[in-house]
Amino acid sequence: MDVKEAIEKRRAYRGLASAEMTDGLISELAGAARLMPSCFNNQPWKFVFARSNEALGGLRAALSKNNDWAKKAPLIAAAFAKKDHDCVIKEREYYLFDLGMAVAALVLRATELGLVAHPIAGFDPAAVRKALGIPEDCMVITLVIIGKKSDDLSALTPQQAAGEQARPPRLAPENIYAVDAYNDKLAAKQEH
Repeated sequence: MDVKEAIEKRRAYRGLASAEMTDGLISELAGAARLMPSCFNNQPWKFVFARSNEALGGLRAALSKNNDWAKKAPLIAAAFAKKDHDCVIKEREYYLFDLGMAVAALVLRATELGLVAHPIAGFDPAAVRKALGIPEDCMVITLVIIGKKSDDLSALTPQQAAGEQARPPRLAPENIYAVDAYNDKLAAKQEH
């Protein structure tokens, strides 16, 4: 599978089945993230992969109600970084951007390996830090829910189950890029 195919196949499915999450698999996912570029090669990203029942239990307790589906995942990666570990140029805090690129690489590698890797925002960051022993001065940006795609959608709300059938709509190209200058079409926002 090439990068374009992985990008096209990637979906944030919620219907998950259990799968064996080996040390080698975790190393593959982390290795993809590790190779991404960062400001001055600072590599600010950090990940804790929760695989044991104890670690997963701590993360499950930190999930928001709409993310109950994630409780079926056999692996959850907490992605975090510390502002002081990367470039800050005026108002630009690169640790957020650099961590995002690392997560994207992890997600695409998971897709290539036949897995679902679904980043979420619905969780209590303080509870995640406590459950995994992450220092308080680190920003937990996302949890990446990892597993095999399943057709069993019983853990999903009806709205979530309906969303599994087709790729969610994407903004039109003219709403995401322009050439040479900004235009008002770039102000379009995806409606939820």
